[in-house]
Amino acid sequence: MLNPTNLLKNRFRNFYPVVIDIETTGFNYKIHALIEIAVITLKMNKHGWLKKSKTIHFHIKPFIGSKIEKKSILCNKIDPFNPLRYAVHEDKALKCIFDIIYYDMKYYECKKSIIVAHNATFDYNFLMAAIKRCNIQNHPFHPFVIFDTASLSGLAVGQTVLSKACKAFGISFDNNKAHSALYDTIQTANLFCKLINQWKKFGGWPPKKYYYY
Repeated sequence: MLNPTNLLKNRFRNFYPVVIDIETTGFNYKIHALIEIAVITLKMNKHGWLKKSKTIHFHIKPFIGSKIEKKSILCNKIDPFNPLRYAVHEDKALKCIFDIIYYDMKYYECKKSIIVAHNATFDYNFLMAAIKRCNIQNHPFHPFVIFDTASLSGLAVGQTVLSKACKAFGISFDNNKAHSALYDTIQTANLFCKLINQWKKFGGWPPKKYYYY
């Protein structure tokens, strides 16, 4: 019989964690555009180990009237108007991503999804702004709860920079590939799984007294 503590729905209080990274044209979610997004869903095996599952990745067209900060473009090395990006409207990308998340939430019997990201407030604010622009009435994410791997890594290994936190955990990191939404999402997912699984190895999960909420 499967131990209920090894069910994904019981690990995070009926919430479904989804790893996200985005690239933008600046730091102000009100005026700058989301131009790339990657999402990795998660799964848990019968022994309770967290693993990566599905990967979704889109290049996004800047919304009309958005501003471009040159420093941000120099950092992420993305030309928002390059036709070879095969970018789509943010509405199409978000609806596709949400359909996949909703499917997995139902499969794992979870109530809401929680954004997992490195410096998660940044990604959360840009994503919520895009949802509002697209007039999407229903989305899978919890209205205020997020899992920030920067904070978790600061607690676990004393590092808050993604590359340094990964290396502290023995996860290889190529700085030349950083600031790609896809690469950073993969690494953030690796880091989050490592954090959760390491806590289990240390004996922190399941707790000695396990309660169903």
